[in-house]
Amino acid sequence: MTTKGALFDFSGTLFRVESTESWLRAALGRARTAVPEGDLLRYARDLEDAGALPGGASPLAVPSHLTEAWSVRDRSAELHRAAYTGLARQVPLPRPELYDALYDRHMEPAAWRPYPDTAEVLRELRRRGIRIAVVSNIGWDLRPIFRAHGVDALVDAYVLSFEHGVQKPDPRLFRTACDALSVAPHDAVMVGDDHRADGGAAALGCRVHLVDHLPVRQRPNALRAVLDLLPDGATAS
Repeated sequence: MTTKGALFDFSGTLFRVESTESWLRAALGRARTAVPEGDLLRYARDLEDAGALPGGASPLAVPSHLTEAWSVRDRSAELHRAAYTGLARQVPLPRPELYDALYDRHMEPAAWRPYPDTAEVLRELRRRGIRIAVVSNIGWDLRPIFRAHGVDALVDAYVLSFEHGVQKPDPRLFRTACDALSVAPHDAVMVGDDHRADGGAAALGCRVHLVDHLPVRQRPNALRAVLDLLPDGATAS
């Protein structure tokens, strides 16, 4: 089977967001707000339980007033911000402006780290002639993250849900990515960490390869398995 295109999820696949504690410390520093260490750690635990960090842990429960926004959060920038700041506001913080500061922090390049094999695998796929797209359920422009970490030149197309008003697993988002790469779905592989969302590519005929959404240190080389999907390391034609 020929592979001509590789579609990659962003969060939990190519990059991992910082810990909830690191996220909160950064926002507090930006807001010039000092809190006792014990309170900081408690806030971080509560924010993690609330699922307030985009790209972090899922919420233990979504409050009823946010259920609708949460289900379609990746269709627009406004819905994404409303859903995540709404979750954060379940946790009483010392200053009201911290909720927006937290949301703004998670969009900064410093909040994200690539997995150890991200650049290596993208570079090797490019060497083999495989075209690459990033297909992400997201409410903001992640291109600066790729530029800051030196991997933007390895990506041919970005297909971001909020720019199209469609979120995975809707096959239309994967179709858009394949069209952007000028490859047929049956000649593409979708690499992601979410069986439901990323698995939606299978409806088009894409192969799907899943990796575990783990901290960077715990997943040094899972993406390298993507290279094995190419028969005998053959170059795409």
